[in-house]
Amino acid sequence: MMHTHINYVEFKTHNLKKTKQFYSKCFGWVFTDYGDTYVAFSESGLEGGFEKTEEKITNGALVVLYHENLETIKDKIIKAKGIITTDIFSFPGGSRFHFTDPSGNELAVWSDK
Repeated sequence: MMHTHINYVEFKTHNLKKTKQFYSKCFGWVFTDYGDTYVAFSESGLEGGFEKTEEKITNGALVVLYHENLETIKDKIIKAKGIITTDIFSFPGGSRFHFTDPSGNELAVWSDK
């Protein structure tokens, strides 16, 4: 994988079952469940996922970049005045963190290392 290329997009949903049915029926996306609150999708042109939330969805998309070394890229983001909004955490398949850019856009960076 290329460093810092857009690698994944994540959306919010209130209902995983209805979301899967909609995107499968309309666009032929294929889904893989990861528990009761997350589902990944493929066959869309760009892989991504849906995270179940009870909160109001105002900006449902999270663009996820890839970088092999999360500590290195996290330090670069901080030095460039980005703000870490969620520190590094693990999930099945890797780790990631979230940040906002100087305009307030939230993105994430993940690694499988």
